[in-house]
Amino acid sequence: MAMYIRVKRSKTTYFIQCEPTETILDIKQKLQNLIDQSVNDQRLILVSTGAVLDDSKTLADQKVENDGIVALTLRKDDDEFEEVNIVRPDDFYQSRDGDAGSW
Repeated sequence: MAMYIRVKRSKTTYFIQCEPTETILDIKQKLQNLIDQSVNDQRLILVSTGAVLDDSKTLADQKVENDGIVALTLRKDDDEFEEVNIVRPDDFYQSRDGDAGSW
């Protein structure tokens, strides 16, 4: 049964169509085609639990459900992975409050 997951990084969301039986490595390969980053330089984290997803396990094995949100982090130059950085829609409006709604 087809499903989709939302893969988020900073201000970007990728909607990935997949099957519960696909592995995390399969998802990373789909992302590689979109973002031009090697699967070895990607880390996927299930936002609801904070768990780093294992490449060899399936989405179903790791309780990733339809419309699940997964954070994408990339390997930095120092060989460490960046911190999770997901901008929420309400973050876009914080600067407006300081302007007293002038725009």
